[in-house]
Amino acid sequence: MVTLFKSAWEGVFDPLLRRPDRVQTAALCWRLGKKGKEVLLITSRDTGRWIIPKGWPIKGLDGAGTAAQEAWEEAGVKPARVKDQPLGLYHYVKKLDNGLPAPVAATVYPIEVDHLEDDYPEKLQRKRSWMSPKQAAALVAEPELRDLLLDF
Repeated sequence: MVTLFKSAWEGVFDPLLRRPDRVQTAALCWRLGKKGKEVLLITSRDTGRWIIPKGWPIKGLDGAGTAAQEAWEEAGVKPARVKDQPLGLYHYVKKLDNGLPAPVAATVYPIEVDHLEDDYPEKLQRKRSWMSPKQAAALVAEPELRDLLLDF
């Protein structure tokens, strides 16, 4: 009987009641270092875990433009080149300001970095660090982001 209810919940009711994922845009900022490609990770403001810059869509900007804007605000990135084609996407659960969890799908755009500014909007709220994609993959919590980093 429990199996029947579980099957009904997962197959019928849960999909009907679940809200679609919220959408964010993310920036995979990179440069060529002495040992090859390096990616930039930043810390989140709330928990201090390692992430890539990301945010909600910005009116008047496409996905790549939004990713570049978030990279500037959160990490001080001045891009050399921003690709219009995303690398992929990853899913995670964001804790909203009201404390409720919300599923999010973040589309990731590659941004080649020209340089990092020392002064940027969220400088006092985050740390940033260059590392190999493999090192970055070991630090992020989201499995799909980990895979994107390893494939990069």
